[in-house]
Amino acid sequence: MQENNFKVNPRSLKTAISKVQKDKIVTRGYNQRDLIEKIRYSDMVFLLLKGRLPTLKQSKIFNHVLVSFCDHGVTPPSTQTARLIASSGSPINSAVAGALLSFGNKHAGAIEKAMDLYQSKIRSVRLIDDSSIDNKQIASLAIEIYKDYILKGRKIPGFGHRYHSTDPRAEKLMEMAIKEGFVGPHIKLAFAIQDLVSEKKNIRLNVDGANAAILSDLGFDPELGLGVFMIGRVPGIIAHIHEERMEEEEFRRFCDLDDIEYMGGR
Repeated sequence: MQENNFKVNPRSLKTAISKVQKDKIVTRGYNQRDLIEKIRYSDMVFLLLKGRLPTLKQSKIFNHVLVSFCDHGVTPPSTQTARLIASSGSPINSAVAGALLSFGNKHAGAIEKAMDLYQSKIRSVRLIDDSSIDNKQIASLAIEIYKDYILKGRKIPGFGHRYHSTDPRAEKLMEMAIKEGFVGPHIKLAFAIQDLVSEKKNIRLNVDGANAAILSDLGFDPELGLGVFMIGRVPGIIAHIHEERMEEEEFRRFCDLDDIEYMGGR
């Protein structure tokens, strides 16, 4: 019989996120007992993703971001998918998974695209903490984006909405950023772009574009944009799943047979 030489390295998995010891759990260097008592849920999310606790100003604005993501109604594909799966009798985790799998290029993808756009443009200039000079540079970037997108018939990610001429969530988020004194270069760029496209095309920031600017000024990598969106969105999805189970008939259908037009052969 051949000897099995396969060996597992007992320290093959490394993490800086958490450590579990007897009667103690440490998260990013903090005892969870202390975190449970002293911080908000949004602060814990920030700590996990960024590796540090937010400042008071960052804490407030990040909480606004998560709240704005919580629910976007029944019309998005993710919500409809979750409710459809729930109506079939599947467990809640399956319905939530179906909703999360609905996110992609056309649904929630604008957050990452907008973060990429904002951050790549801001990196292309040298800001010197002189507001007069920096604001001129950011205004020039906005003109570049306008030419690269609008004048070429392309949609700027994070701008425009199919229902709202002015997205109330985006408007409030940017209002809160100003109120909290949290207006960094990416938010300034978003405002500068909006000034151009609203004047010339009557297009304004949507919730994805506003949050992309805020998350960029909070120092989040674009790859985390969709992740933060999902963290914020799950409560709304669960609420829709529960409502579907409690209030609607089982086995929901998108359409009846009479609604289907057959386009194939005999």
